Amino acid sequence: MSAGPQPARAPLPEADRLRQVLERLGTYYPRAIDPNLNRTLRLLHDLGQPQDRLPPVIHIAGTNGKGSTLAAYRAMAEASGLRCHVMTSPHLVRFNERIVIAGNEISSPDLLALLEEVETLNAGQETTSFELITAAGLLAFARTPADLCLLETGMGGRLDATNVVARPLATVITVISFDHMQFLGSSLREIAAEKAGILKPGVPAIIGPQTAAGEAAGVMEVFAQKAEELGAPLLRCGHEWNFEAAGQGFVLHTGSTSYDFPRPNLPGAHQIGNAATAAMAVLTGLSSRIDEAAMTRGLTSIRWPGRLQHLTQGPLVDLLPPGWELWLDGAHNDTGGAVIADQAKLWAMQEGKPLSLVLGMLSTKDPRQFAAPLAGLAAQVRTIGIPDQPLSLGAEELAGRLDGLLQAAPAASVVKALASLTKGQPPGRILITGSLYLAGEVLRENS
Repeated sequence: MSAGPQPARAPLPEADRLRQVLERLGTYYPRAIDPNLNRTLRLLHDLGQPQDRLPPVIHIAGTNGKGSTLAAYRAMAEASGLRCHVMTSPHLVRFNERIVIAGNEISSPDLLALLEEVETLNAGQETTSFELITAAGLLAFARTPADLCLLETGMGGRLDATNVVARPLATVITVISFDHMQFLGSSLREIAAEKAGILKPGVPAIIGPQTAAGEAAGVMEVFAQKAEELGAPLLRCGHEWNFEAAGQGFVLHTGSTSYDFPRPNLPGAHQIGNAATAAMAVLTGLSSRIDEAAMTRGLTSIRWPGRLQHLTQGPLVDLLPPGWELWLDGAHNDTGGAVIADQAKLWAMQEGKPLSLVLGMLSTKDPRQFAAPLAGLAAQVRTIGIPDQPLSLGAEELAGRLDGLLQAAPAASVVKALASLTKGQPPGRILITGSLYLAGEVLRENS
C-alpha cells in the first residue's frame, strides 16, 4: 500500500546552506594547502578569464602587515570617493568579510549563489578551497564596476591563487618574517623570493620596511634582483623612499618630495610603517586621483579589526571589574610577538598598568618564537585552546611549550581566563593574542 505523497522538506536556512557549501569546497582536494597556479588558471579559463576584466589592481604580499597596509590604502582611496573591490583572508567573524564588492561586503545570498556557481562549473575537479574562493571573488569583481581592486595574497606570492593578474597597477610587499616555512622556505631570503613572485614586468613594486633580521639576511637584495630580472621599477623603504615618525604624524620622503601625514588611527608604532607603505603606493600609481587631503582623511579612518584593537563594550568587557582594559590582536609569529612587546613597553612607560596575556595558538606556529620578545613583560599569562579549531594547541600543551619564557597557567576558556586574571588584582590591561582565529572567536563572543 502506497504511503502517498510525502510533504516537501523545508529548505535549509541560508546560513546552513552557506556553511555546507564552504565545507564541501574543502573536499575537492586531499590537502588544504598545495601551492600551484595551474588549477586556478584552469578554473579561471573555464569561468571566462575574469582576472583580465578587473579594474586597476593593487596586489599585496608579505608575512606581516599586508592586511593593515591594504586597509590603509583602501581608506585613502575611499576618502577620495573611489570604489574598491577587496579580497582578504582569513576572515574574523563572517566569511563575507573576505569579498568586498565596490565598497560593500558581499551579501550572504550573493555569496552563496557565487560559490555554488563556481562549484558547479568546477564539476568536482581537484581544486583547493582557497583556489575556488579566489576564483569566485575575481568573478564577482569582474561583473561589477569599480575604480580599484585590492588583492591580498593568501600565504605566499609566486604560487598564490591571487597571482593571476598579468599587469597590476602596482605590487606591494610588506614585512618578511618566518611563517608557513614548510611551503615557503626555511630562510628569510627563500621566503622573500616566494613573496617576490608577485612582481611583474614594468609594474612598480613598493617594498615596505623590513626587520633588522630581514635586512641582515638580504631580503632587499632578493627584491632588487627579481625587479632587475623583470624590469620592474623598484621602490624600497630605506633606499628609494623613507619615512620617519614626527610629533603626531610621520613624514614620507619620496626622494624628490616630502609629505607630512598624520599617524594612522590603528594603534602601534608598526602601523606607521604600514601606513607609509600604503601612502607610497598611492603616490606611485594614483596621485592624480587621490590627493593629500584625501590621504590624510583616510589614514585617520582606517578600519581593520583584530589588530591591537581596544574592546570597549560587549559581554566580555562587561565581565571585567572597573578600571580594567581589554585588548585584542591576531599576532602569531616572531615579528608579531616583537610588535606586541614594543606596545607593552610603550604602555608601561605611559601608564604603568600591569599587562596580562591570554594566549591561544595553532599547532602550525612556534609558540616560543612568538613569546620570546614578551619574556618579562607580562605580569600574568593564561593559555587557552581556540574553540572549534582542530589545529589549536591545547591550553596545557601551550603552557608547557612556553615554560622558561612566560609563567603561563592553562584556562578552560576566554571567560575563565579573564576571571582568573582579574580576581583579587588591581586594575590592569589584558591582551588576548596568538592567532587571528582566536581574534575572530573573541569578536564573536563579545558581539
